[in-house]
Amino acid sequence: MSNSYPPPPGQQPPPQWGQQPPQQPWGQQPPPGWGQPPQKKTPIGWIVAGAIGGVFLLLIVLGLAVGGGADGKADAKKSATPTADVKGDQPPTKDKREPPAKEEVGEPADDDPKGDVRITGCVVEPTTTWPAADLTITNRSSKTSNYIISVEFVDASGTRLGEGTAAANNVAPGQKVKEKAQSLDDTSGKINCKVLKATRYASGS
Repeated sequence: MSNSYPPPPGQQPPPQWGQQPPQQPWGQQPPPGWGQPPQKKTPIGWIVAGAIGGVFLLLIVLGLAVGGGADGKADAKKSATPTADVKGDQPPTKDKREPPAKEEVGEPADDDPKGDVRITGCVVEPTTTWPAADLTITNRSSKTSNYIISVEFVDASGTRLGEGTAAANNVAPGQKVKEKAQSLDDTSGKINCKVLKATRYASGS
């Protein structure tokens, strides 16, 4: 005698509990209650997000392609532009350095006191063998003036032999005086005399 009791009402398992579905012949539907397992639903939000991301990615790729093409055209245009030859187009530059002014040799200017002095003789004194220069001084200024004159003595080759000095005081305007400049160096042979410097200043100043 069995001691099993039937379960209380409401707790009986369904008829299919623990049983295999009956084998159906080929081409027949299974009985009610034995259908296919439910399919998983794909979230719509993921699909929308994926579509938006794909659109953004496509826009980025198109933007890069357009930018690269524009840069390539600009580079090609630059490379195609002929460059002018700098050396050939530019005119030759002139040397800004001016040649040194040549020293003009001639008569002194009117306001130069050297113009007041003229050498009338240039000899070696036979008794002393000293070189001497005879000078004529003409005061071309408008004031009574004093003069200090330096004379250089050189030989025929231009070698300096010595220097002499002459002075004249209280020379009136337009007046002429004769003075002598002499060196104390023993000299022989032919010499030349040259006025190195003449200083003129008003008497009493």
